[in-house]
Amino acid sequence: MEMYLVKSAVILTVLYGFYKLVLENESMHVFKRFYLLGSLPAAFLIPLVTFTSYVEVPVSSAPVFVNNSLPMAVPEASVNLWPFVLWGFYALGVVFFSIKFGKNLNQLISKIKNNPKFTRDSINHILLKTPVVPHTFLNYVFLNKQKFEAKEIPEEVIAHEHVHAKQKHSIDILLVELLQIVFWFNPLLYFIKRSIKLNHEFLADRAVLNRGTDTAAYQNILLAFSSHATTPSLANSINYSFIKKRFTVMKKQTSTQVIWLRSLLLVPILAILLYGFSTREVIQKEVLTEQTQTEFQQDKATKAEVEEYNKLAKKYNSMSKDNMRIISAEIDRMTVIYNKMTPMQKENGEPFPNFLPPPPAPPAPDAPDAPKVGKNPPLPPLPAPPPPAPLNDPIEYIKALHKSGAVFFIGPHQYNYERVLEMAKKTTDLNIDISQYPKVNLLGC
Repeated sequence: MEMYLVKSAVILTVLYGFYKLVLENESMHVFKRFYLLGSLPAAFLIPLVTFTSYVEVPVSSAPVFVNNSLPMAVPEASVNLWPFVLWGFYALGVVFFSIKFGKNLNQLISKIKNNPKFTRDSINHILLKTPVVPHTFLNYVFLNKQKFEAKEIPEEVIAHEHVHAKQKHSIDILLVELLQIVFWFNPLLYFIKRSIKLNHEFLADRAVLNRGTDTAAYQNILLAFSSHATTPSLANSINYSFIKKRFTVMKKQTSTQVIWLRSLLLVPILAILLYGFSTREVIQKEVLTEQTQTEFQQDKATKAEVEEYNKLAKKYNSMSKDNMRIISAEIDRMTVIYNKMTPMQKENGEPFPNFLPPPPAPPAPDAPDAPKVGKNPPLPPLPAPPPPAPLNDPIEYIKALHKSGAVFFIGPHQYNYERVLEMAKKTTDLNIDISQYPKVNLLGC
């Protein structure tokens, strides 16, 4: 956020500096009006522009190992209060300038409602009892009632205010005022609003002079009606501080060639600003090099291995589930090849056989200890505990394995206990092999 504000402020400074140095004193007032208004969205939008470029990087086939065994020190979380302070200060500024804008707008609306008015050339004239400098807001021209009725306000002054109303100059001021509420901390907006108002005066002066009014006589009228009196910030008015520059620009005529030349200077400036203050994002696009492709091809199962797997898998898939003889070496070989096969090879090849290894022979029961013969008669034997479930029953055997924490595999695939139990109930001849795994105490389960 901070970088965005800095970038927009720098862009606005460059654009406004170009206006002050190159454009302000030229008589290209319509172009200057749209330049000043266009510089505001340009300053706020250019930092948001993102240029994306793609860079091809080779894919590395070397595995990356991450050591997660080292302890990591986690810093204690600390609360940073500065963002809350800054945002609170910003919110206070927004509230203050919003109230100020609402107050100025309410004053103008109150004048429109509470004073006599009449319409001339579709422009509403508001007659005020207080001594005021003629000024304009939207479609309303505010004049002093006493001077207007005494015909002491020259026609050139009224025509000047009509130009403000017809060209909708108040819309420009309202837009800047609203931006000032949001970006009240940016002082450049105050200078830009002043330049926009001055350019509005240039436009109105040129419109009056184009009617055939004598330049010297018009300048004398402006001097007579200009004043240091305060006028609403939302309105256009004859202001004494603008008089000198207005007189200078009135006498100047800018040629068409100069207008085009100064306008074309904007193209490289905008290009530099767009390149220098936009965001550039580089996205890495992984590509396979010839070496990596060869390594990947070597990792998958070869054609001969796939044929060997398909032959063995077809052999076991064709066996009857009730009479299946399994060779451990062949199963191991199938598992190795199957794990090397790609998803496409697995899809096009034989499915991995679905079988269970044979169970081990049930352990022989321990012989009971012979009773000791002594002088005293032997005690009667204690009642025997209930015998464990016969291990020759596959269902009970699987349950006993499950209680001892066993993990069930069918070939290379791991199955959960419920699935194995369901398959065992549907199979009449079942083989379970735990010969390659640690011994478990099934009788203690």
